[in-house]
Amino acid sequence: MSPLVLSNIVLWVVVVVLCFVVLALVRQLGVLHERISPVGALMLAKGLRVGELAPSIPVVDLAGHAVPIGGTRTDGRTQLVMFVSPTCPVCKALLPVLKSSRKSEQAWLDVVLASDGDLGEQREFVAEHGLDVFPYVVSAPLGISYQVSRLPYAVLIDADGVLRARGIINSREHLESLFEAKRLGVASLQDYLEARSPS
Repeated sequence: MSPLVLSNIVLWVVVVVLCFVVLALVRQLGVLHERISPVGALMLAKGLRVGELAPSIPVVDLAGHAVPIGGTRTDGRTQLVMFVSPTCPVCKALLPVLKSSRKSEQAWLDVVLASDGDLGEQREFVAEHGLDVFPYVVSAPLGISYQVSRLPYAVLIDADGVLRARGIINSREHLESLFEAKRLGVASLQDYLEARSPS
């Protein structure tokens, strides 16, 4: 047997083995994909429960306009209160997502940004990132009322003033999971998937 024929045989054996390895990896990826459920916003154990009446808190935005948070809304709209900070890199990364959601969900959703701390720093943050399209409130009592301990954090309050969803938001998927949880009438997507999974 010539060296050329032998090398061709060895090469084909290697190619076949590599094909089996790739197929095994693809199968494992499929199994992993089935095991990992879509992850929604992480709800912390403390604070208001979904389904409870949200506290009605009157606050004023940086432009001096009254922005009522919670309570019954006569316009029938849902309110998303997103807690952010000028020093939070994840918050900054999510700003384009918030702007996009504001446009895509404008038929039913009002977005309010909330923070606390130095007013000058907050105004710089708003100007730097073009956030003047949102009501931007600076209120430590607001964060305390909703037990916000990590950022970015969001609460979704329906027109009746009921807390419909809440959680830590690190991605577009997390934010959209709040909208989906409200639509499905569940506290979180994790609860929904857990209820549907076979015992």
